[in-house]
Amino acid sequence: MSQNLQTLSPRSTDMNEEFKLTDEQLIERFQNGDRHAYDELVKRYKDPLYNFVFRYLNNQFAAEDIVQETMIKLFTHKHYYKPIAKFSTWIYTIAKNLALTEIRKNKRRKTESMWNDQGQPIDVPSNEDSLEKKVQNELAVEELNRCLDEIPENFRIAVVLRDFQELSYDEISKILEIPVGTIKSRINRGRIQLAEKLKHFKE
Repeated sequence: MSQNLQTLSPRSTDMNEEFKLTDEQLIERFQNGDRHAYDELVKRYKDPLYNFVFRYLNNQFAAEDIVQETMIKLFTHKHYYKPIAKFSTWIYTIAKNLALTEIRKNKRRKTESMWNDQGQPIDVPSNEDSLEKKVQNELAVEELNRCLDEIPENFRIAVVLRDFQELSYDEISKILEIPVGTIKSRINRGRIQLAEKLKHFKE
């Protein structure tokens, strides 16, 4: 029995260590053949990428497919990543390009609402204090999703990347291939529009 525990101990330590590694350290490990590092990257990014892609497509199943395709590209194109850029910028850019390709292929497709087939709102996590106060219950989440859906796409994507995914202005600029000044302008205008639409919501 003790022999089994000793055998499992190093593996457990390695798994705990994975959670302390940066994204860049994990992708380096994966490039060197560590499959567990890939699994950890998928775990970290599948939900944030889904929320990001969903804002482009407004389609639950299409967004899931794009995220899955993004993770496949991560697996098959791992050596395309170079440490000169942040891993988050690289993976978000892949997801964005796949989403834009999907949009181009389905320009006339009817988009779905901000709710899934079970009538549940798509939850977008946030660590911003100003937004947390508005997202304290399911009704607030529904209202936030509805208002986000009403904001022009160029503002909506910028706000989601900054306030929900917590990326830097520089990262967003690289992902969207737009100057930082334009990014800041879009975020500010998007926040103003979102705040105006949420003004009627009272706790």
